Amino acid sequence: MYPVQLRALVAGVVLALVAYSPAIAQSIVVGGKGFTEQLLMAEMTSQLLRAKGFEVTSRVGFATTGIRREQEIGLVDIYWEYTGTSLAMFNMVAERLESHHAYARVKELDAKKGLIWLSPSKVNNTYALAMRQADAAARGIASISDLAAKVRRGERFRLASNLEFYLRSDGLTPLQQTYGFDFGPGNVVRMETGAIYGALRDSADLDVALVFSTDGRVAAFGFHLLRDDRGFFPGYILAPVVRRRMLERHPEIATHLSALSAKLDNAAIARLNAKVDLQKMTVEEAASMFLKESGLL
Repeated sequence: MYPVQLRALVAGVVLALVAYSPAIAQSIVVGGKGFTEQLLMAEMTSQLLRAKGFEVTSRVGFATTGIRREQEIGLVDIYWEYTGTSLAMFNMVAERLESHHAYARVKELDAKKGLIWLSPSKVNNTYALAMRQADAAARGIASISDLAAKVRRGERFRLASNLEFYLRSDGLTPLQQTYGFDFGPGNVVRMETGAIYGALRDSADLDVALVFSTDGRVAAFGFHLLRDDRGFFPGYILAPVVRRRMLERHPEIATHLSALSAKLDNAAIARLNAKVDLQKMTVEEAASMFLKESGLL
């Protein structure tokens, strides 16, 4: 066989292997933010897609703006986002919308940027303000309006908040404006999200905390979630968001992730969060457990 023919044959074999090798042909990057729920979603997505024949690289630990930027420039293919976050932070929509309207709006707006929202889960991980149950009862506080009224009358409350909520456009400042109060200089303590729950439980110097409503520690630590009686917090429905170019190459991804979405609600994700944050199961173990229990693996 002539050298030219031999080289052509070898090239053909290589191309055939590439065409039929999922590990080569279906490589994707799954991202996640830096808190437990997001680490779980990234891990469940990665494990599920690997089981379906994809080669997956996982990149986690991002802040919200960071992971969105990575996805927009093509360095992250898939991550799970919350409707309220994308509307307020990435699309500058201040209007308060019902959950299904919010999903439809953000799906439309982000599609123009090449980002496709797949089937939403039933997880609504909204922000909330929490107090220790005994303190809330003793001070007669059931809602954010109750808290605001007491602050306006001169009572002092110290708030634990993460940096993102402290700074973001749908965060602390507009919350205080909506309810007509101000915690005041020196009364907002900024800390890492994961540290907030233990700090509120254990520190008499903190009275209120910014929490995620689906965090398993809310119920486990006996916190009272203050009713958002003016409807400040929008819905934060959790759904997978995929770059259009990746989805066009591998449309089956939508089927796999929609199956995962269908298994998720607030109770399920709170249980998973608690497995990691309270029972000290690893993220990998908790993700695998859920996928197997749900019949996805």
